[in-house]
Amino acid sequence: MVYIVHHNSGCSMPRPRKSVPVYSHHKASNLTYVRLPDGEGGRRVVYLGRWDSPESHTEYRRILAELQANPDRPPTVIQRVHVPVVDEVLAAFMRFALTHYRTPDGKPTGEITNFKQSLAPLRALYGSSPAAEFGPRALAAVRQRMVDDGLCRSVVNHSVDRIKRVFKWATAEEMVPVAVYQSLRTLSGLRRGRTEAHEPKPIKPVDPAHVAATQPFLTRHVRAMVELMQHTGMRPGEACKFRIGEVDRSGDVWTFRPRYHKTAHHGRNRTIHLGPNARAVLQTFLIGDKPPPTGWDGVDLVGDHTGRLVMADAFQEAGRDRDAGLLRELDRRVVLVGVCVVDPMAPVFSPAREREERYRAKREKRKGKVQPSQVSRKKKNPKRAPGEEYRTHAITHAVRQAAIQAETSHWHPNQLRHLWATAVRRQFGLEGAGASLGHAKMSFTEIYAERDDALAARIAAAMG
Repeated sequence: MVYIVHHNSGCSMPRPRKSVPVYSHHKASNLTYVRLPDGEGGRRVVYLGRWDSPESHTEYRRILAELQANPDRPPTVIQRVHVPVVDEVLAAFMRFALTHYRTPDGKPTGEITNFKQSLAPLRALYGSSPAAEFGPRALAAVRQRMVDDGLCRSVVNHSVDRIKRVFKWATAEEMVPVAVYQSLRTLSGLRRGRTEAHEPKPIKPVDPAHVAATQPFLTRHVRAMVELMQHTGMRPGEACKFRIGEVDRSGDVWTFRPRYHKTAHHGRNRTIHLGPNARAVLQTFLIGDKPPPTGWDGVDLVGDHTGRLVMADAFQEAGRDRDAGLLRELDRRVVLVGVCVVDPMAPVFSPAREREERYRAKREKRKGKVQPSQVSRKKKNPKRAPGEEYRTHAITHAVRQAAIQAETSHWHPNQLRHLWATAVRRQFGLEGAGASLGHAKMSFTEIYAERDDALAARIAAAMG
């Protein structure tokens, strides 16, 4: 005879699973889910739709009814098509934008930043909402958030247009129904005088006195860029990409034809003319505080390697380490601009070289002995390092900081272009200003060049 004895060892029994599934919230995706038996002794997760939505409650009641009617049989699971939320659409679009909005040399354009700023209020308000349910009223709420944040009317309208472009792209990718984009198009832009959003302030020419006050507080590279823009009317982005290899120096007036510029994607060419003042700015910048040796114009920088190395030693003795380094790289193409050695394909103005020059100047001024712990304090793999080329926002930031130090009014680098256009229009007329700025239409030039009120006064005195 076999006896089965049950011992009470004091250990707790395993907690039985609940027979009724719990209506649960998946917070990361804002979805409703339940855990259902899979018929093999285990459980599986089934999503019922958006959290606390009518359809999720309906589906939950259906599952409970089936379990109550037949507890031993798993309830029927209806496969539902995943509906992406707004955050998913925005993430997919930004992945596309990072490859689409690029210059021909592969660098991201400023439109990437514009999209990030435009989409921020949309993410904050409707990021977890289904993209298919985003309509004109929701877009109007996002627009009102931008107005409440103090953005001007034109910026708000441009931001709303970018949101519409995102949903247009999502429609083509079949992420949202066509009706979503079509409905968003019905929301018209804000109109002047019919909205709380303030009007943008017109960009005026900068006061030359403010420019002069800030120049002592600018770095050598940024100061030269500011002076170059003053004498040419070039855009800040064009000054950042200025390369000697794109300059024709054969005539008295040099011509700079940038490969990449604002209207290059429209198939237009851009020509910037550099007169005596602009050339003097460049020459002064290239010479710096250590004049280069003279008498090396006859050296063949391509074929005469021996002469090039001797020339490098002479520049090294003159304290021009960069020129000497360029000359010693025999495979690198270099040119002489005046008496200075220049890499024609490298940007003339560089934040990396500016920092290198600044550190070198500090080392030369140091009188005491360098402590062993301070010999090399440079990080091997810094997270951030200055690039080889300036960005427009870096110039704007430098000008802002210089204006604060000079205790003068803040101004923007693009105001220099307006200053140049106004001066040219006053002397050569509207057509001359348009030709100097590279405008295809005179209506564009009128935005930049201020009218000459003194001329109108003289006309009135003579004929009025």
